[in-house]
Amino acid sequence: MTNAASQAPVEASRYRSLPAAWAGLLILVTMGAIFLALNQVLNLGFFVGKTLLDSSYLYALAALLTGTVFLIIPASSRAPRDRVPWYDAAMFLALAAVFAYFAWNGQRIVEEAWEFSAPDTAVWVAAVGWLLLLEATRRGGGLTVAIVVALFSFYPIFAEVMPGPISGLGQDLRTTIGFHFASSESVMGIPMRAFGELVIGFVMFGAALQYTGAAHFFNNLALALFGAVRGGPAKVAIFASGLMGSVSGSVVSNVLTTGVVTIPAMKRTGFSPAYAGGVEACASTGGVLMPPVMGATAFIMASFLGKPYAAIAIAATIPSLLYYFALFIQIDGYAARNGLKGLPREELPSIRKTFAEGWHYIFVFVLLVWMLLVLQREALAPFYATALLLVINQFSKQYRLDRARLGKLVLGIGAALAELAALLAGVGMIIGALSVTGLAGTLANDLVYMAGNNVYVLLVMGALTSFIFGMGMTITACYIFLAIVLAPPLVAAGFDPVAVHLFMLYWGMVSFITPPVSLAAFVAAGVAGAAPIKVGMQSMRLGSIMYIVPFFFVLNPALIMRGEAWEIATVVATAIVGIMLLAAALEGYLTGFGSLRGSFAGMVGRLLLAAGGITLALPGGGDLELSHLQLSLVGIVIAVVGVAIARLGARAPARA
Repeated sequence: MTNAASQAPVEASRYRSLPAAWAGLLILVTMGAIFLALNQVLNLGFFVGKTLLDSSYLYALAALLTGTVFLIIPASSRAPRDRVPWYDAAMFLALAAVFAYFAWNGQRIVEEAWEFSAPDTAVWVAAVGWLLLLEATRRGGGLTVAIVVALFSFYPIFAEVMPGPISGLGQDLRTTIGFHFASSESVMGIPMRAFGELVIGFVMFGAALQYTGAAHFFNNLALALFGAVRGGPAKVAIFASGLMGSVSGSVVSNVLTTGVVTIPAMKRTGFSPAYAGGVEACASTGGVLMPPVMGATAFIMASFLGKPYAAIAIAATIPSLLYYFALFIQIDGYAARNGLKGLPREELPSIRKTFAEGWHYIFVFVLLVWMLLVLQREALAPFYATALLLVINQFSKQYRLDRARLGKLVLGIGAALAELAALLAGVGMIIGALSVTGLAGTLANDLVYMAGNNVYVLLVMGALTSFIFGMGMTITACYIFLAIVLAPPLVAAGFDPVAVHLFMLYWGMVSFITPPVSLAAFVAAGVAGAAPIKVGMQSMRLGSIMYIVPFFFVLNPALIMRGEAWEIATVVATAIVGIMLLAAALEGYLTGFGSLRGSFAGMVGRLLLAAGGITLALPGGGDLELSHLQLSLVGIVIAVVGVAIARLGARAPARA
C-alpha cells in the first residue's frame, strides 16, 4: 500500500537490523497502533469513561509511530545497522513523549484554543517536537523533503517581510510553534487524518499480501496466461506488475519483486537488456495508478476532495488502462518487428496449478473491491480483507504463517507505518504554514496572474512543477504540496477538481521513468545489467502516454467517467484508436501493415501517424472548440497519410 509496505522484504538494506529486544518493542508498538485504529474505525469503545477525540487518537497514533522511524532507519550510511545507538533511542522516546503529551491534553486543546494561545509548557514541548519531527521527516522522506518542510515550517515567522507574491500574515515564533502542533491544520492536518482514518489499514493489507505470497501468485498467473505468446515475458511484466503495483503502491519494490522474474525472462527470449528494464520500469510505475487500491496518495486525494475513495478509483480506471494498453501495443510491435517468441510452454506453470496454490487471493480481492466500490466502506475494507487473507492463508502449506513469519509480517507493517507517519506528519507543516499566513488563497491568484490568465499556460506550469517536485520528493509529499498550491487556481480556472488532482498525481509519477532521476528505470537497470541512462530513455519512450493522457482528461473529464454515457463511450473509443496509432508510431510497427521503419519517408510517416493518433485521442468538446467528429476526421486523415508515406518508404528499398 505504501512505499515501505512492500519494500520491507526486498529493501532490507535501507532498514536497520534490529536486535531482538528492539524488534519485540517494534512489534508491540505496531500492534498497539493497529489496535488504536481498529478501536477508532470499528467504534469498539475500549476507552470506557473517556471519550477519545479524533485529535487525541491521531496524537496517540503519532506517539506510537513517528518516533519509531529513528529505530528502523539509521541516521546516515555510516551509522550502526546492527544496533540502536543511544541518540536514536533518546529521540524515539522524546518524540513519543511529545505526542503523548498532546494526546493526553486533547480535550484542553479544543476547549482552550491552544492553536493560538497554547500555555508555556505546551510551547516548549512543541518546540522539541518540531525539531525532532524535521529529523524524522528526513529519515522517512529524504533530505529534499526535509529541507522543503523546514523552510515552509519557519515561513510564518518571516511571512511579512517576504516579497509581494509570497508575502503573508506574519506570526511570532511562539504562535507558529503552537499552531503547528495544536491546530488541526498542520501536523495533525489532512495528511495525518487520512493516514489515521484510511491509509493505515491498506498499509497492513499491502504488507500482508507481500508476506503471504501474492507476488509469487501474480507472477505465476501472468506467466501461465501470457508467457507463451509473442513477446510473452514482456506482457507478463505488464500483467504481474500492474496487479502487484495496484495493491502495493510502491514503484521500487514492484520492480524488485516482479522484475527479478520478468527481466531475465525478457532477456532470454531476445529483448535487449535496456528494453527489458524499460518495460519493467513502466509496468511498475503504472501499477501505482491502477485501481482498485492504487497507493496511499489516492486516499489522501479523497480526503482533500472530500469524496469517497470509490470516486477516485473509478475516475482513475480508464486513464490507467489506456496507459497499459499503449505499453502492450508497443511491446507487441517490438516483438513482431524483431521476430521474438514467447517462452516454451513446458517451462511455464499451468493455470490449474497456479489457481490451486493462490485461489484465496481471488476471494480477498473480491471482498476488497466489493467493500470499496459497492458498500463504499473504505476505512473498514482493508481490515476485513486482511482478516480473510490471514485466515485462509493458514490453509496454504507454502505460505502458512508460523511464529517467525508472523513476526516478520508485523515488523514489515511497523516499518511501513513508521516511515509514512513521519513523512505525513512532517509534510502537514507545509499546509499549516500556508494556512496560518493566508498564503494558500493569495498564492493561487498570483499563479493565475503569472500565467497571464491563460488556463492552458497554467496547466503546463502545473505539469512542469509536478515533474520537478516529483524528482526530489516522494509522490505523496509531492502531491500534498501541489494540492495546496496548484490545485486551487486550476479548479478556479474551471477545470474539474478530480481531473486536476489526478493530473498532478500523474505528472508527479512521471519522474519515475524520466531521466535524469528515473528512479524506477535505475532500479530496473540494476536488475537488467544495463546502463541506467539507456533504460531511462527506453522507459521514457515506452511510457510516453503518461505525459499526454493527463492533458486529455483535464480538457474533457469524460475520460475519467465524469459526464453523459454517450460522451464517455465516444471519448474512450476514439482514445483507444488514437493511442493505438500513437504507440505504433513510437515503436515503428503497425499491426496489419508491418514495419514502418527503415527510411526517411518512414520517419516522416511515423511522425504523421503520431500526430494523427494524438488528434484522434484528444477528446473533443469540453474546453476545445472542435467536436469529437471533427477531431476524429482530421486525425484519421493525418494517420492514413502517415501510414501511406511510411509504407511507400519501406517498399522503395525492397524494390531497389
